[in-house]
Amino acid sequence: MNREMIVCDNVSKTFETSRGNVDVIGNVSLTVHENELLVLFGPGQCGKSTLLNCMSGLETVTSGSVTINGKVIDSPGPDRGVVYQRTALFPWLTVMGNVEYGPKVRGMSKSERREKAQYYINLVGLEGFEDSYPNQLSGGMQQRVGIARAYCNEPDVLFMDEPFGHLDAQTRYLMQEDLIRIWEKEKRTVVFVTNNIEEAIYLADRIAVLTNCPTSVKTEYGISLGRPRNYVDPEFLRLREEISSVVDKAL
Repeated sequence: MNREMIVCDNVSKTFETSRGNVDVIGNVSLTVHENELLVLFGPGQCGKSTLLNCMSGLETVTSGSVTINGKVIDSPGPDRGVVYQRTALFPWLTVMGNVEYGPKVRGMSKSERREKAQYYINLVGLEGFEDSYPNQLSGGMQQRVGIARAYCNEPDVLFMDEPFGHLDAQTRYLMQEDLIRIWEKEKRTVVFVTNNIEEAIYLADRIAVLTNCPTSVKTEYGISLGRPRNYVDPEFLRLREEISSVVDKAL
């Protein structure tokens, strides 16, 4: 097994609100290995996104710790990329402008960053759309830009928060295929949040099943199915039934 990349050690998160404190994460201990595709799966509003935000440094933990490559994480950093459900693309920049933005900010020469950005634009299947603006693209294409932009920053870890959740079923399936194709070619450690059981089994090396809020890890499943995976494969269907029953008991 590859070395440990992310370690959550008894992570808890409490938000202070006008109605009192709200415990969202309760003592989560979890390890993600280098180049692993880990899916955080659980019911809606259980704290999946908050846990992902704590792991990425977008939220500070209330207690416990998160380390990446042995370094304690308490703020965002260039070694981490995040792709959201709603793409946070710059509407005034073209596809090329969005994808090359990170290397540009870091001072990379124009020729070098353009070459790098073009590679990832091609990788996500958007060759020919370099000069298009986000409002000229479909939802799936916008997510491809978001993935290309994240990869172009060459992060150690890629965090994906229900990135395909607002897409129609057919586009969602195609994006899942694309994500696996890209991940197999350009390996990264990926933490992927979803509340869709089929998506979780289709994508994951391992699934961490979370309880309702305050969330904790109910159980984990290593997924040994080969890729590409088939939604109607008997083992796929068996896993779907088993994991669904565990989530039901967690509520």
